[in-house]
Amino acid sequence: MSALELPDRLLITPEPATFASADAFLIRLAQALDGGVRLVQLRSRGLDGAQYALLAERARALCHNHDARLLLNPPPQAPWPMAADGIHLTSPRLMDADMRPSGYGMVSAACHDAAQLAQAQRLGVDFVTLSPVLATATHPEAAPIGWEKFEVLAKTVTLPVYALGGMTLSQLAQAREKGAQGIAAIRGLW
Repeated sequence: MSALELPDRLLITPEPATFASADAFLIRLAQALDGGVRLVQLRSRGLDGAQYALLAERARALCHNHDARLLLNPPPQAPWPMAADGIHLTSPRLMDADMRPSGYGMVSAACHDAAQLAQAQRLGVDFVTLSPVLATATHPEAAPIGWEKFEVLAKTVTLPVYALGGMTLSQLAQAREKGAQGIAAIRGLW
């Protein structure tokens, strides 16, 4: 997949288990899709494998109805459901991989440093998120790398890189100036 085929925004969903129901979560996802999001990562740490698989099926149908693509990022103990356009490798899954996962259209990876970016490049993933660029409430313990270091790290790979961490649409232009494909966000795009 080339950078030309990727949008400038990647929505990473908040934890689905924190919503009153799967329907409430999907209503909010539909609103984000109505707002122009065309690439979604369904991230969950709180659902079990069966719950995640059912939600993934429904989210995929919703995304496809909006001409958007869905990437899976299931709970660590859950198997990879097949109903998606691709998968997202957490940094531990990325570093444990010895080859690009097969059977999925797109593969993305979470990176936080040069070693993880190099591993993503070696595996041939389609794109990465690089974080945290700015301080974020989602991971308050993580020290931000800032825009200068983001730019330096992003230039070490030929992969499209999404800036993640404290991103909102107001940072999109700056992210692009620093070499990003675009921004990835939870709250900033939800």
